Amino acid sequence: MKHTTYLILLCFTFLFGCGPYSFTGVQNLKAETFQVNYFQNTADLIEPGFDRDFKLALEDLILNQTNLTLTTTNGELIYEGEIVEYRISPTTAQANSTAAENRLSVTVNLRFFDTTDPEAEDFEKRFSHFVDYPGSQLLQGAQKDAVHEQIFERITQDIFNATLAKW
Repeated sequence: MKHTTYLILLCFTFLFGCGPYSFTGVQNLKAETFQVNYFQNTADLIEPGFDRDFKLALEDLILNQTNLTLTTTNGELIYEGEIVEYRISPTTAQANSTAAENRLSVTVNLRFFDTTDPEAEDFEKRFSHFVDYPGSQLLQGAQKDAVHEQIFERITQDIFNATLAKW
């Protein structure tokens, strides 16, 4: 009987000893809503639809990892900015002066506002990621979608970590 009591106390200590915890790292949000404004593509190279797809990827990530509700106006957390770089460049060359590998680099300038907390640190920051792909292939169709998906996944997770998880 004595060992059972200790076991129960030990279990409660592990379960409740560290306070509230979220597997996404988001804790104690005062906000209930968020809005993601249009991210204008101001890069030298414009990829049609990239701005829309990025916005949707950011919205999906926040919806899937928080209890926040998406709104189009008067959001308590506001995400906005520009896509400032969409660049394809060779990374390695072959003997015949062609690219063995190309790199797609994307940089997003983000402005974040938390209207629920006057002490909150609103900020503006750039987030970047790149993906390398074979130089013998054009970035089109399913390959382009896959490369964009990798970039969206990384940049949106970095934005999430900086704004909600505070990592």
